[in-house]
Amino acid sequence: MVTNKSQHISQQFETELQDIRSRVLAMGGLVEQQVASALKALKKADLELARQVIAEDHHINEIEMSIDEECIQIIALRQPTAGDLRLVSVILKTITDLERIGDEANSIARKALNLADRDHPKKSYRELSTIGNHVRGMLRDALDAFARLDVEAALAVAREDQEVDEEYESFTRTMITYMMEDPRTISRVLDLMWSARALERIGDHARNLCEYVIYLVEGKDVRHLSIEHIEKVLQRDGDD
Repeated sequence: MVTNKSQHISQQFETELQDIRSRVLAMGGLVEQQVASALKALKKADLELARQVIAEDHHINEIEMSIDEECIQIIALRQPTAGDLRLVSVILKTITDLERIGDEANSIARKALNLADRDHPKKSYRELSTIGNHVRGMLRDALDAFARLDVEAALAVAREDQEVDEEYESFTRTMITYMMEDPRTISRVLDLMWSARALERIGDHARNLCEYVIYLVEGKDVRHLSIEHIEKVLQRDGDD
């Protein structure tokens, strides 16, 4: 009788964990859409879409708080240990990063409102779109790595963060040149630079998501380590 009760509690706990993972992935899908919409609003000078992104931000905040509360209840009532505790801690970190990505999408949408009625060089928007497409891909792949608990996929995404940093630095240099050549463009170019900065931060958050996947699967905290160091840590574990 006691065994049956224990099995029931265990199955119920597993169901709760699976449900919360599904909610995190749903939140990730919404955040990914926010980023895509913000970029489209910026490129197309779509005021309505930009306002929609801004209005939707509160919904992402509400989801984050709801999942956070559920995790706290799980810790208090279930007292998870080992792998289950790692999963709950990773979920808490993951939703924080997703909420911050939502904030960055909000920031891009607000810059889209500022830029909508101004002329802008087509080249700068192409370069910005390149960075945007890159970080969107990173976010999508990071969420996929989380769904599949795929360490190799997570590591592949984390490697791309350096490329995004280089694209951002190149874009910044181009924008500084525009401002030097024509000071009248300073206000507009600054909005573009802040948008690029928001995208670079989204890339950072996507990398964070991948580091959490590595921690969840391997039990190794690889935050603040270089990609080379992370690879050595994982290689060393594989050789043991």
